[in-house]
Amino acid sequence: MEARRGARVELAPVPTPGVGTDTPMTVTTPMSGCRLVEARGRVVLFGQPPEVLKALLKSGAGALDTVVLPDRRERDGALLNNVEFLLYYFLFFGGGLEHDRRLRIVGDTEHIAQTMALLRLTLLGPTAEELEAWGTEPELREEWVNAGRFFAIKDEAGDPRRVESFFEPYPFAGDVADAAGVVVRRLGDDRFEVTQGPNRALVHLDPDEPIVPPYPVQGDYVPIGFTKLGVEVLGGASGFSVEHPSTGFVLCANGHYLLIDAIPFVDHHLRARGISRSQIRSMFLTHLHDDHCNMAPLMRMPHRLDVITTREIFEMAMTKLALGLGWAVEAVREHFNLVEVRPGQTLDYYGLEITAHHTVHSIPTIGAVFRVRHDGRAHEVCLVGDIQTFNEIGEMREQGLVRAETEAKLRELYRRRFDLLIADGGMGPIHGDPADALGSQAERVVFVHVESLPERFNATFSLADSGKRYIIIEADADIYTARTIELLLGNFPGPLDTRWLSTLFTNKKIKRFNAGDVIIKQGSETWGDVFLVLTGYCEVIHHDGERFRVLATREAGDLMGEMAVVTGANRRNASVVARTPVLACEFSESAFSAFVEAEHMKGRLLTSWSLRPVLASLPQFEGLSACVLDRVCNVADVVDLEPGEWLDLDAGGTHWGVVVSGKLNPAGAAGAPSQTLATGDDVGSWQPFGASGASRLRAIESASVVRMPADRVEKLIASSPQLAFQLRTLRTAPGC
Repeated sequence: MEARRGARVELAPVPTPGVGTDTPMTVTTPMSGCRLVEARGRVVLFGQPPEVLKALLKSGAGALDTVVLPDRRERDGALLNNVEFLLYYFLFFGGGLEHDRRLRIVGDTEHIAQTMALLRLTLLGPTAEELEAWGTEPELREEWVNAGRFFAIKDEAGDPRRVESFFEPYPFAGDVADAAGVVVRRLGDDRFEVTQGPNRALVHLDPDEPIVPPYPVQGDYVPIGFTKLGVEVLGGASGFSVEHPSTGFVLCANGHYLLIDAIPFVDHHLRARGISRSQIRSMFLTHLHDDHCNMAPLMRMPHRLDVITTREIFEMAMTKLALGLGWAVEAVREHFNLVEVRPGQTLDYYGLEITAHHTVHSIPTIGAVFRVRHDGRAHEVCLVGDIQTFNEIGEMREQGLVRAETEAKLRELYRRRFDLLIADGGMGPIHGDPADALGSQAERVVFVHVESLPERFNATFSLADSGKRYIIIEADADIYTARTIELLLGNFPGPLDTRWLSTLFTNKKIKRFNAGDVIIKQGSETWGDVFLVLTGYCEVIHHDGERFRVLATREAGDLMGEMAVVTGANRRNASVVARTPVLACEFSESAFSAFVEAEHMKGRLLTSWSLRPVLASLPQFEGLSACVLDRVCNVADVVDLEPGEWLDLDAGGTHWGVVVSGKLNPAGAAGAPSQTLATGDDVGSWQPFGASGASRLRAIESASVVRMPADRVEKLIASSPQLAFQLRTLRTAPGC
């Protein structure tokens, strides 16, 4: 992006920090996951959670001049080292570019280098060599490289400046870094001492502090249900909008949800709309900028996620995630499947037709037309994607930087008739102009990347604000039946007698619950029903007479009330409360009970229920989705040991184990306190993502060990990214 373009974003510039002032050193928390230290003309940010720039703008902090990268890079599904938008603001509104200042960056040498490599992808885009290696056709490769050069900040010779030229690095040496007079000393994992002359402050990035958005996220109360074709707006603003989330959507087609881009705090926004993680099995990715591509939360999905995009954008996204986490690219890929689209060609994705197109942006970017056929007619939603104004695209085409066919295709999209056109109206340095859509034949035109439209457009267009819904085709009863069957079968792997499915569905009912509704009441008699969650989240809550305790969370695909039916209890032992809008299918209790008995599933269900709380108490499995926890239950058993009793985990095949309770010694380590194993410790000659450990153990006192066959755990990890991410993170987190 050229320097001249920055002035077009309507944000008040931050004054250049003063020199020699006597401001005392202060430590504040603009948002969770970061701390801001201000003293004598210096502003230092420790930790960079998603949307941190919005928090800084909201807090009225001084002009940022130094960032300190955190030791722990990820927490609660959020990366804590997001520097991209901080750099934009520093350069264009904090006077960095104008006064030829550099943003100081403190951290481990490798972390700084990985941050530079990540920003090179998001700011400048891929090189011609990278594109060639990914098989990009020569003409498109030239167009993308030309666009990158056109928008890049250039040096006096007219060449794009390297990302490193915007930073002044201060790597830790012996846990100490002197950042031009502000000395940062690392005292422990994410614990720092900051000194400037005689002034001193302590900074602690609390690992137990939940990472939450710096703006309000208003949740829905009433469930909307499925659609045959519709769009849920997660956010429609820009990365600079202080009070609003960035631009992202969920498209519902034939009852299935497709995420369009991964905005910061995507989990929070999905939950606010009553959409659970397990309902998102695919996403369409337009490009890599942080306000569209914050994919770390998606690595905690209970299943591998299909990423629908071009090969180039997918490769860039995997590299970006790997650099952010400090992982190998191969480890990141394990969580995703590439579903490649080729612009100009139509992909039929389970009945949803997707025709992608290239846009003109600072880095490779695509948009798409999403099509569903109904009653002999094609219904279409067009997402233009991030784009320049047509005036600028025309200039670039005249200079030979953009192909005529690219410009013609984009102009044609603005003339076609769509049910819904979602266009970029940001009017900023690298965004579109609402005036370009004045000739659109679409039934509805809505804009993103903008908080308010100029008055002359208010009677013509509208904004895609968070919480809005655009329903193109309503759902019919068949969609609810199909989704219910699909989710029910996920609970009972293996062939089932279709006659029992028929019996179950004869008397089913679709029930809707508001957020906060009590679905099942503790202590009440069973009412003859079992629920299957179709959308949203519920909590299982128990009251012991003095306080409430959340026992578990249930989401789409999970059963509720089935335990009382299978065990024969006539009273509910816990309450179930809707924490978001919830859509559920109600089955007859008697039919469900007969179904479980006939299919010989009672024993497996009872074993799974007894193991659930045991596993959920261990750090390796804490917080896993119920469906993933059940998969672990299916491969695990608990071995109880008396004092002095031995356990050989390799007897009968290699096993991984986790100590549940008591204390044990590995063979040959009797009497060595440092070798004592206790609750939460991994054991076994094979451990996922870990080194070999003791496989022959002796109980010092009564003890229990969860045991799992290594080959089955490997298969489970391959199919359950949430489990893989949790185990790998435990092995690599600071202090582990």
